[in-house]
Amino acid sequence: MPTPSFALLPRALTAAALCFASTSALAEMTLTSTDIAEGETMSADQEFDGFGCSGGNLSPALSWSGAPAGTNSYIVMAYDPDAPTGSGFWHWAAFNIPAAVTSLPTGVGTDGVPLPDGMVEARNDYSVNAFGGACPPEGDDPHHYIFTVYAMPQESLPLDETASSAVVGFMAHTTSLDHASLTALYGR
Repeated sequence: MPTPSFALLPRALTAAALCFASTSALAEMTLTSTDIAEGETMSADQEFDGFGCSGGNLSPALSWSGAPAGTNSYIVMAYDPDAPTGSGFWHWAAFNIPAAVTSLPTGVGTDGVPLPDGMVEARNDYSVNAFGGACPPEGDDPHHYIFTVYAMPQESLPLDETASSAVVGFMAHTTSLDHASLTALYGR
């Protein structure tokens, strides 16, 4: 059996690092909001109304830019990795958002604020097809709420409103062209 040569290892690691660096440099998508800010506490407007919480249960306004060529739709998701479930908590999974749409208003999908044509909301961990606001256990450290938009190459996913947020997340993580995130905090 030939002895492996480690002489090429530094060259291979350098090539891998350059490849990773150039991939990161291409990531130009940004996600912003007039309702939430990176690392800042969300207002009660984004708190759930139920499970002992009594907030407005409104999705925050989100705007994004810098999607790569070939983007044909978007997915928007909200996830709490700190939830005491063993798997985090999906608060929102919206998909088949048309490529021409680059923002969602506060409370999209609620009375008087229609969804963009084609947009589908999957079942979240509250078991509803809508945005479900923050409702961490009282006394916990503030939880992190990660809002992410994914640029998708497909015009539509082969899913419907019965899909779980985890399945939408699988599609986003395995086929997106790029993504951008914004993490806000909330505690009670």
